[in-house]
Amino acid sequence: MRRTPFVITAASLALLLPAAAHATAPTASPAGVAPRATAAHTTPAPPTFATTGGRYERPVSLTLRAERGTTVRYTLDGTTPTRTDRAFVPGRPLRLTKDTNVTAVAFRGGRSSVPVSAGYLVRGKEKPVARLVVMSDVHIGDHAKSDKKYESFFDTIGSVFPEPDAILSNGDMINDNGDGRGGDHRIVSEIFRANLKRKGMDGTQVLLSHGNHDASLADMRAHYPRAWFPDSGGGYYESTVRGLHLFTVNTETYESDRAQRAWLRKRLAEITADPANARTPVLVQGHRPAPGTAMDGQQASNPRLTEDLAAHPQVMYFSGHSHLNINDERSVHQRDFTAVNDGSMSYVEMDHGYRAVTETGLADRFEAPTAQALFVEVYRDRTEIARVNMAADKHDIYTGGTWSADWQPPYASAGTLSGPTWTVRLKGDSPQQIKDGFTYTDARRNKTAPEFTDRHPLALVDGGRALRVRQARDDQMVHHYRVDVENTATGTKLLSSKVLSEYYFMPRPNSLDIPLPAAKKGARYVARVRAVDAHGNASPERTLRFRG
Repeated sequence: MRRTPFVITAASLALLLPAAAHATAPTASPAGVAPRATAAHTTPAPPTFATTGGRYERPVSLTLRAERGTTVRYTLDGTTPTRTDRAFVPGRPLRLTKDTNVTAVAFRGGRSSVPVSAGYLVRGKEKPVARLVVMSDVHIGDHAKSDKKYESFFDTIGSVFPEPDAILSNGDMINDNGDGRGGDHRIVSEIFRANLKRKGMDGTQVLLSHGNHDASLADMRAHYPRAWFPDSGGGYYESTVRGLHLFTVNTETYESDRAQRAWLRKRLAEITADPANARTPVLVQGHRPAPGTAMDGQQASNPRLTEDLAAHPQVMYFSGHSHLNINDERSVHQRDFTAVNDGSMSYVEMDHGYRAVTETGLADRFEAPTAQALFVEVYRDRTEIARVNMAADKHDIYTGGTWSADWQPPYASAGTLSGPTWTVRLKGDSPQQIKDGFTYTDARRNKTAPEFTDRHPLALVDGGRALRVRQARDDQMVHHYRVDVENTATGTKLLSSKVLSEYYFMPRPNSLDIPLPAAKKGARYVARVRAVDAHGNASPERTLRFRG
């Protein structure tokens, strides 16, 4: 966790949610009781999905259901459906043959339902060697605000992996800031054990790493089953998951712990020296990111860990701590080994230097109450890493001036995909040959710029108090917009900002209404906007001229 003043156990704001924020199935009126208003004048209930989201070993035939008299429109690209999007035709199910987010809205007259989304991972019948869920930064502090949330999260886990071989919880299970909250580990243990039992995950290993908000190693040993944290004194240990080697390192001490470094270097050298292991991944989890790897500019530490892993391209290093979201393609990185951000189960962050549209205007906001995890499938010739949202409904992290990530279920976005699956292959007979085959390197980063598909993507709204930007499209994702509004006569900037596209919500909004400062009456202005992806590729500039 990044910001210790923010306490994850702040009072829940669930009761402040508008009713429309939750996806609920339509309810019938009791027999003999007339509806309070005619259907044409009521907001339709959201559609339902005849086949729930999750992982499937065959193409999915999907039927969308809604109230009589409504038209259901849908998208397959993570955007919010509009009246111009494709209508679902009853009796003609959608056929999903690849990983897809489906979002649907019911329309009736001038009204529309809230959007609902579901994610589908479409696989073949090939069985993986191992299936692991990798999460981090759960920051549980009590039962009251965590029980229902983690019931929802484990339901999502079960929809993808009914019984994962292992769940890695990669540090910061609690939110101790040196204030004696080590006993909260008992609450995490109770919540996890209750849900493992409820979901029938009897054979699932749970393997924990030590994070900076986890109090002491002694507290961890005291409150979890020994098998969950089988260290020998230093907070690090070796495990196997279905025959795969898994190392858990203690990134709180790695730089200064000579014994830990020597242990990891020795074991990695022994394993990778065997030619039989040349193309088998070696999994390593540690709470903090390793410098010079995955989107690590804000929270990386332990340069000696990067150094020690560099000789072993078979290594896949998973890290948390930064809360950096896994929508962003920079959350996977390869040079000498593969490094992957875990995301966060409490809230996510974006890289700094950007602003977000909030109910109170543009704000220096780099956090959102989105929860995410990785679903890792290791096959004999590849490793597939699916990125899944536990909750990505649109909310501001601040409500009424109070910071909280304690949004409660139901989540209309549970189980949606936060990006395409990453596929890692280890090809070659030598370390250099394996590195030469890496896909997610700096040199092979995406070079395709976003583009505006709307002929007129810019408009003034709200009586000239906001600039509406219809979102551009990208082959990966639009990260932000460079927005400059200036007085054409004086060159004075009315607004100059980089505004986040809200890519971390599901579904993404189709437009952003960016608040403008008061314009000088009668003055002429020009708005210039570029869409920019996570790698810095920028669209051609679009402009709008207007008078104050």
